[in-house]
Amino acid sequence: MANNQLLTQNFFRHVAQTSDDPMGIPIDHAEGMYVYATDGKKYIDLVAGISVCNMGHSHPAIVKAVQEQVAKYMHVMVYGEVIQQPQVELATLLCSFLPQELSTAFFVNSGSEAVEGGLKLAKRATGRHEIIHCNHAYHGCTHGAMSVMGCDSFRHAFEPLLPNTRAIRFGVEEDLKLITDKTACFIVEPVQGEGGIQTADKPYWQAVRKRCTETGTMLIFDEIQTGLGRTGKLFAFEHYDIKPDILLLAKAFGGGLPLGAFIASSQIMELLTHDPALGHISTFGGHPVSCAAALAHLKLITDNKIWEHVEEKGEALENIFRQLPNIKEIRRKGLMMALDFKESSYCLKMDKKFLEIGLLTDWFLFCDTALRIAPPLIISEKEIQEIDHILKQKLIE
Repeated sequence: MANNQLLTQNFFRHVAQTSDDPMGIPIDHAEGMYVYATDGKKYIDLVAGISVCNMGHSHPAIVKAVQEQVAKYMHVMVYGEVIQQPQVELATLLCSFLPQELSTAFFVNSGSEAVEGGLKLAKRATGRHEIIHCNHAYHGCTHGAMSVMGCDSFRHAFEPLLPNTRAIRFGVEEDLKLITDKTACFIVEPVQGEGGIQTADKPYWQAVRKRCTETGTMLIFDEIQTGLGRTGKLFAFEHYDIKPDILLLAKAFGGGLPLGAFIASSQIMELLTHDPALGHISTFGGHPVSCAAALAHLKLITDNKIWEHVEEKGEALENIFRQLPNIKEIRRKGLMMALDFKESSYCLKMDKKFLEIGLLTDWFLFCDTALRIAPPLIISEKEIQEIDHILKQKLIE
C-alpha cells in the first residue's frame, strides 16, 4: 500500500498532467481484454488505449517480435538513410493491402506527426496554401495539426496557428463548394472520433472525392483512429469505394508502440527528396522496434481477417448498452461507439461509475455528453456477456 501511495504521489508531483481529474489508476499489467491495477483490481478495457490495442494487450506474437528486434538492434540512424528490415517488411505488407496509388509509406512517431507530414506533402505537391478541414475534427495537438482542429475553444490559447485554414461542416455536401482550385488539401476523418462518432453516408464521400478531383485538391484521409479494422473494414475508406490521395495512420498501427505513417504515391512522396532535400525528416521515425511490433500486429489482423467480425460484435455491444438508464442516443461504426446521455454532468458521473464497477471507458474531447466505447477487436462473446452481466448487476435496474 505504501508503494502505491508513493507511486500515486509522484505521479501527481512529477508527471505533467493533461487534465485536472485523471483516472489515476496505478497499472500493474495488462493482458488480452483486461487491465490490472497494482491493488489487484481487474478492468475490462473498453477503449483499447483509445483505439490502439486492436489485438488486445500483450499479445504473445507482438511481444516476441519486440523482444527479438531489441536483441538485434534499436536505433542506428535517422529515418530513410539505412535499410532496416522491419521498416521494409512493414511498408511492403502495408502497401499490399492498399490501392496502387498508395504505394509509399513515410514512417513517423505519432498521429500528430503523420498529420504534419501529410499537410506538408499536400502543399508541396500542389503549390497551394489553403487547407480545409471540418468542424469538430481532431487531428492532433502539434501546431499544424491544431490548425486543422475543429474546435475554437481548444485552439484559442495557442494562436496564432497556421494561416489559410478553413473549417466546413462535416457531412454537408453543400459546403464542398468551398473546396476550390486554391485548396491544397481537404483533411478529414472518415468517422469523427473526438466529435463523438459522427458519420456520413456514401454519397457524401463520393461527392468529396469528385470535388477534390475536379479542383486538383489532395484528399487526406485521417484514419488514425479508424484504421486497422476498427470500423469493420481494414481501412474505413473501403466502405465508400473511394481512394484518398494521402492516408494517415497511427494509434493501432504501432501494435502498442509509438508509430505513425503518411502514405501516398511514390511520385508524390518523391517530392520530399529535393527542393529542398530532406523536405521531411525524423530521427526516430519508423523506429525498428516499433516497426517490428507493427508488422506482427498487421499480420495478426490480416491473417485472421479480424475486421470481418467487428460489425456483429459492435451490434451486440450496442444492444447491451441500450439498456442503460438515461441513454439518449448511440452512434456507432463497427467497434467505435458513443453512448450519448445528452448531459455532460451525468456523462461524467457514468464515466466514474463505469470505472468503479471495473469497466474502463473514456469521454470525447468535443462531445462531453457521451462515453467512448472502442474495445480491442478481439473481444469475444464471453467477454460481451461478462459486460452484460456487470451492467445488469450494477447499473441496470
